[in-house]
Amino acid sequence: MIQDSYKSIAGVSEGLFKDNGSRFIAKAYPVETEEEVRAIVSALKKEYHDARHHCYAYRLGYLGDRFRANDDGEPSGSAGRPILGQIDSAGLSDILVVVVRYFGGIKLGIPGLIRAYKTSTADALASAEIVEKVAGKFFRIRFGYLSMNAVMKILKEMDLPQKDQEFGMECCLTTRVRLSSEESFRDRIGQVEGCNLEELFE
Repeated sequence: MIQDSYKSIAGVSEGLFKDNGSRFIAKAYPVETEEEVRAIVSALKKEYHDARHHCYAYRLGYLGDRFRANDDGEPSGSAGRPILGQIDSAGLSDILVVVVRYFGGIKLGIPGLIRAYKTSTADALASAEIVEKVAGKFFRIRFGYLSMNAVMKILKEMDLPQKDQEFGMECCLTTRVRLSSEESFRDRIGQVEGCNLEELFE
C-alpha cells in the first residue's frame, strides 16, 4: 500500500522567544512550492526591514524530499538547521518557518542561538493547526462522446473530483487521483475504448 497521506499546517501561526534583549519572532506558513517560499521570505524582509536576520527552513512534498535551511548571516548551522529540526520532529511537510531576529546587543553564542531558533520555532508549531494532506496527481482525460458514461461511472465510483470539463465531439476533463488509487484508476480508464490519459505536472 502506498503511503500517500502526510501532515502539514492549516494556516499561519506565530511563536516568540526572548533572550538577553534579542527577540526571535517565528512564523510558520503552509506552502507547496519554492516560489511561495521566496515570495513570503521577500515580503517578511520588507515588513521586518529593521531586523538583523531572517533565517528560515522549509520542507515540501508528501515525501518531504525538497527542503532547505538558511542561516541568513548567523553562524553556520546555528539557525536554519535548528528550525528544520523542529519541522522534522513534528513530522510536517509543505511548511515554511521564518524566524526574524532583532539583535539585543549581547551575543548569545552558538548554543544560545541554536536554543533560540529551536524554541521560537517549536512555539510557532505548537500553536499551529495540524492537518492531514493526501498526495495525488492530476490527470487530463480525453474521450469520445460515446465513452462518457463509462468515464463518469469510474469517476463516481472512485469518488474523484472533476474540473475544466469540455463536452463536444471530443470530451475532456481534469481530475485528481490520490497516489494509492493511481494504479486502479489507470487500469480502469485504460479499459475504456478511445480514452486517453495525460498526467499533468503542476
